[in-house]
Amino acid sequence: MSERSPAPGGLALVQSLVNTLDIESDVDSLDGARFGLTKDELPAARELRESLRAALLAHAGHPPHRPVTPLGELLARAPLVVTVDEGDGSAALAPADQGPLLSRVAAAVAQALVEGTWTRLKACEAVDCHWAYYDRSPAGRGRWCSMQVCGARAKMRRYRAKD
Repeated sequence: MSERSPAPGGLALVQSLVNTLDIESDVDSLDGARFGLTKDELPAARELRESLRAALLAHAGHPPHRPVTPLGELLARAPLVVTVDEGDGSAALAPADQGPLLSRVAAAVAQALVEGTWTRLKACEAVDCHWAYYDRSPAGRGRWCSMQVCGARAKMRRYRAKD
């Protein structure tokens, strides 16, 4: 739904996962091929997606959209290792196993924490949207995935409520 550019680095994976569910049209586009998942792994991926959405809503100052497993509980199950580049000595957290989506998401969140970008990934405040977007506004106070769609709708509702 958003015209915004994708989130930087590994947060693009998180954004892409969260945005596999279009709440307004109730279309779930999460499939195994896109994220390297088997059919048996899809329920866990959906649980992870909704826990991520709740965290992104919290980044925007909103309560969870529904009861979910706390994201910290899910990410605690993801084995990560510290890698060190032999060329420049830089270190990073990486999935212990490249396959599991949970480990890839955990590594992306860890890297975003180090870079200070994690809280810039948010979920749109529109209850019929909750699309993930990366807030590039100077003050970090973006509220909607799209000013032209969700922002305009919210402003129009407020305007009509004044009458």
